[in-house]
Amino acid sequence: MPPRQSNKKLLLIGASRGLGLALAEVYLKRGWSVVATERDARTSGLRLLAQAHAGRLVIETVDIAHPDQVAALRQRLASERFDMLFVNAGVTTPHHESAAEVSTDEFARVMVTNALSPIRAIEALRDLVVDEGTIGVMSSGRGSVANNEDGKEDVYRASKAALNMFMRSFAARHADDSRTLLLMAPGWVRTDMGGPEARLSIAQSIPNLADTMDAQAGKPGLQYLDYLGRRVPW
Repeated sequence: MPPRQSNKKLLLIGASRGLGLALAEVYLKRGWSVVATERDARTSGLRLLAQAHAGRLVIETVDIAHPDQVAALRQRLASERFDMLFVNAGVTTPHHESAAEVSTDEFARVMVTNALSPIRAIEALRDLVVDEGTIGVMSSGRGSVANNEDGKEDVYRASKAALNMFMRSFAARHADDSRTLLLMAPGWVRTDMGGPEARLSIAQSIPNLADTMDAQAGKPGLQYLDYLGRRVPW
């Protein structure tokens, strides 16, 4: 069955593989046009996706840890307007070290990738989103302080909690903004980062996550939701 046709447009930051690539595919199948970014074409699956959806997927190369690259992307897209901006970024420490065990450099890498770079990208690109559009970011249920009952993965948890706080601050600074703001928790998904023991497949997570975001469109303010639309406790 051919994809539904739509005049909607998605700017997807971080789509070379895993959850981001799956999200690009879902929206292409729903008839959206997508501008998706990759850091390295050699490890990206976007080229095959572009071949399957000729003319509706534009690929940009951007490392959001480099603000100058994000600024250059903003300049290239200056004439474009998007119904949704979604930022997907996530790394963890190789062996899930505790804060006492992790090196300072590794801690900084996780925090910059998972928290600082996404909010910087949102600040830089927000004006490309239409007034009634959606700005979303991939968070995690691990970012919930209330849900931390086992004390594991605390560096990753801290990075996503920091991302959540940055988004709350962003929402407070732009309280009169009519855009929908979403922190999305995809669940524990079988990806390179999630590992083979994860409870969910990509097919169980990402289409539902997209459904949840689409259902929230047009509702201003910030929400922290899981892939099934359930509120995640802060």
